[in-house]
Amino acid sequence: MSANEDQEMELEALRSIYEGDESFRELSPVSFQYRIGENGDPKAFLIEISWTETYPQTPPIISMNAFFNNTISSAVKQSILAKLQEAVEVNLGTAMTYTLFEYAKDSKEQLMENHHPVHSATSISNIISVETPNTAPSSKKKDKKEQLSKAQKRKLADKTGLQADVLRRPLVLSLLPGMNTNSQKSKLTQLLTSITKENFLEVGTGLMW
Repeated sequence: MSANEDQEMELEALRSIYEGDESFRELSPVSFQYRIGENGDPKAFLIEISWTETYPQTPPIISMNAFFNNTISSAVKQSILAKLQEAVEVNLGTAMTYTLFEYAKDSKEQLMENHHPVHSATSISNIISVETPNTAPSSKKKDKKEQLSKAQKRKLADKTGLQADVLRRPLVLSLLPGMNTNSQKSKLTQLLTSITKENFLEVGTGLMW
């Protein structure tokens, strides 16, 4: 059986076994994550396993670089990875992703016995760098959308095909009923007649909005 066939069979098995399990996540058909421990558990950690083209005849790539593990020291991570590598060597040549995840679950307390949460400046800066792009740029985009420049207004008018001589008529009809004297109506009509395509949006904005 080829490596691809082995991987296809193991993928089907993993999807069936972990269906509905919120701790399991399929990143791609050859890359998977599993959270060991519940959310809020100070000793919870996340393992990522990725298959190479020749897996399971060659070892998978095991990583603990996920941001979820940012409070775990490098020493503890290396210790966990070393234990998992020992399990890989024992199971080399066979489907082992499920075995590795279950081994980590069963050995969680032992693997994390030397864990002391790390709260470093690096962790805080990482949080800021992740969250900031999702908030700050959106507000800037919103401001630009609400405060169009004159050039943007002209460009919008050209793009949508707006013509001043077409837009004058409904504007005149909407404003004339509010005029009390013939003199006011005459001045308004003269003003609107002088509006060109270039200054329509600017003048119209002042009159209508």
